[in-house]
Amino acid sequence: MKNSFSQHKVFFTFLAKFLLFYIAFSALYYLYLSQFDEKKNELDGFTQLVAKQSAAIMRFFAEDVATQTHRFQPAVQIIYKGEYVARVVEGCNALSVMILFAAFIFAFSTNWKKTIPYIFIGIALLHVLNCFRIAFLCFALYHYKQYGTLLHGTIFPLIIYGAVFLLWILWVTKYSGYAQTITKK
Repeated sequence: MKNSFSQHKVFFTFLAKFLLFYIAFSALYYLYLSQFDEKKNELDGFTQLVAKQSAAIMRFFAEDVATQTHRFQPAVQIIYKGEYVARVVEGCNALSVMILFAAFIFAFSTNWKKTIPYIFIGIALLHVLNCFRIAFLCFALYHYKQYGTLLHGTIFPLIIYGAVFLLWILWVTKYSGYAQTITKK
């Protein structure tokens, strides 16, 4: 058993660091969300910010874009050309995806001077990309309602998860320090 652990020490270290970071930050996120009463349709501030920023991006490309608080659920409605095209709920804010991204980077880190800036820059990029993703999804849902399930459930999630995957690959191959360690052996 001891020999097996030492053979796979790098994997177990990665797994422990990943789980530690992911569980800790997921718990903090849960504590943040617990401040808002879903039964009273209270929506967290970050999700509201994402909705407003997504609408601002839409306004850059088109006129007649508005947001309003949903009357019956914790959500922000996005109105385009007078038509309710989408609602932004807590799951749309990409914070859970950002936690997953950061947990991987943290677990695959060897140098804090590279890790912390990469996490912050990556989260900022994911936030901006997510706002653009929501904006373009709203345009797509307005023009192609018949493809709503495909657009919302498959195509547009691929954008954010694809970006996370590319940022992970970039981290592992260029910045983490592991690529240099493996090539030296």
